[in-house]
Amino acid sequence: MNPVYAKLGTTIFEAMSARARATGAVNLGQGFPDGNGPPDVLQAAARALLAGPNQYPPMAGLPELRAAIAAHYAAHQGLDLDAGEVIVTSGATEALAAAILALVSPGDEVILFQPMYDAYLPLVERAGGVARFVRLEPPEWRITREALERVAGPRTRLVIFNDPLNPTATVASAEERALLAQFCVERDLIAICDEVWEHVVFDGHAHRSLMAEPGMRERTVKIGSAGKIFSLTGWKVGWMCAAPALAAVLAKAHQFLTFTTPPNLQAAAAYGLGKDMAYFQDMRAGFARSRDRLAAGLAASGYHVLPSAGTYFLSIDLAASGIAMGDVAFCEWLVEERGVAAIPVSAFYAQDAVTNVVRLCFAKVDATIDAALERMARLP
Repeated sequence: MNPVYAKLGTTIFEAMSARARATGAVNLGQGFPDGNGPPDVLQAAARALLAGPNQYPPMAGLPELRAAIAAHYAAHQGLDLDAGEVIVTSGATEALAAAILALVSPGDEVILFQPMYDAYLPLVERAGGVARFVRLEPPEWRITREALERVAGPRTRLVIFNDPLNPTATVASAEERALLAQFCVERDLIAICDEVWEHVVFDGHAHRSLMAEPGMRERTVKIGSAGKIFSLTGWKVGWMCAAPALAAVLAKAHQFLTFTTPPNLQAAAAYGLGKDMAYFQDMRAGFARSRDRLAAGLAASGYHVLPSAGTYFLSIDLAASGIAMGDVAFCEWLVEERGVAAIPVSAFYAQDAVTNVVRLCFAKVDATIDAALERMARLP
């Protein structure tokens, strides 16, 4: 077997969700909402399914979806994208795989920021790349020039940048974006930007893509997700946006992965991306209210809650909460003794892990959040 995959275990998300199902625990581990998504987007998918066509759509995606993605980013982020610079994929993880396989050659070094989405490292290794890790630390989880310089070398070719960052729930500052852009330009690096949480930001934050920074338009692959924008994680509709020279190579990698994506879901995503600004504002407000409900309840029980500026997640600092357990031990105790599933943030590190932070998902209905809070009311 390929050693990259032979050595891997089951993802922590699937493992904890399985534990939750087996024990009847409240699942605040895996990042999916309780709801079923916007009814009008669901209806658009149903209409497209019944009306057809249901045969292979174009490999790069339905023209109407590619145009809708470009128009959406012009309206929401001020990006000047052409529909020809958009490639539709079967979820953002497929977009990551296509981008990494297209752009990483054996021996190339790739900078990864830890904690990180767990797909990054095996995909880089499968492409023959060599990972170089920047270790981020709580509570700020900030990127510095010194950290970048420590890991950069003559074989560095690529940076993978997740903003907003799962699992830390941070949004990159203007200074961090400018620093990273300058670093990429100086060293002639390509940035794969995982921006799936771009609409799930709070407290006055507005997402700005690294692609918009000086010098980055021609060297950025911007990845988005309809699943995150519309709380339809099971649909697995994503996309890559890049300048023509990059997009042409990305498309060649994509055609030999999934080739295409269900046409009715593409049509529905195109419809949804054209919704007015009020939908996106209301969506953010709803998630912020759930975040605040969980954060307030945890704080009232004595947990030290770290700030959450974006994503579906917030974290608790065990040491600052007076809990003398590591994150893995705490999550085991929590699911077995209190019936709540959570994720140890150490699972998002490949080395030198932070071991005192636990991630919880707040994209849940009030009853689910309240049930979890009741079970977590007494600290260990």
